[in-house]
Amino acid sequence: MRLLRLEVSQLVRYLMVKNMKIKIKQVRSGINRPSRQKKTLEALGLKRINHIVEHDSSPQILGMISSISHLVEVQN
Repeated sequence: MRLLRLEVSQLVRYLMVKNMKIKIKQVRSGINRPSRQKKTLEALGLKRINHIVEHDSSPQILGMISSISHLVEVQN
């Protein structure tokens, strides 16, 4: 689990420098998750499993991704 967090943090730093578009894919359900995580999924525009949205890689979006990294995948 610790390696996964390290990889996500490295990806976040890389994307902050590049300032590019990223695709976010929901891979796990928001059911039985804290309301804060559900609201983060909703704020990103994710509605169901395998739903993909595209956002700019701003620090705010990357912070949201890192807080629910266990529910989503990031694609370039």
